[in-house]
Amino acid sequence: MFKPKEFSQSEYEFVSIDELVPDDHLLRLIDKYIDFSFLLEKVRPFYSVDNGRPTDSLILFKMMFIGYIYGIRSERQLEREIRTNVAYRWFLGLKFKDSVPHHSTISWNRQHRFKDTNIFQEILMKLCF
Repeated sequence: MFKPKEFSQSEYEFVSIDELVPDDHLLRLIDKYIDFSFLLEKVRPFYSVDNGRPTDSLILFKMMFIGYIYGIRSERQLEREIRTNVAYRWFLGLKFKDSVPHHSTISWNRQHRFKDTNIFQEILMKLCF
């Protein structure tokens, strides 16, 4: 008997992001072997302690790292990819309902806060070597 399946994409399922990312996924391996905590001290001098909006520089740099290793050159595209890719969310520590930092936040940091610095090269060199 021919009977097409009825789809219901609004059903709720209890699942964790952690169980959806395979053990051998590249980002899981990177997370296992690279301690990104050094980033916080590296960028601290570029942030004010008194004013401005709070930001998680670790997430921003990890977003850029995802873009670098997966060849996502557009910050707008990077934001879109992170919204829908479970492994990217897992790597960044974002929950399913957490908002992804806006692409303009990455751009602003790159073009203003870290302008005329070699912070990105320093961080990538530390990560890669």
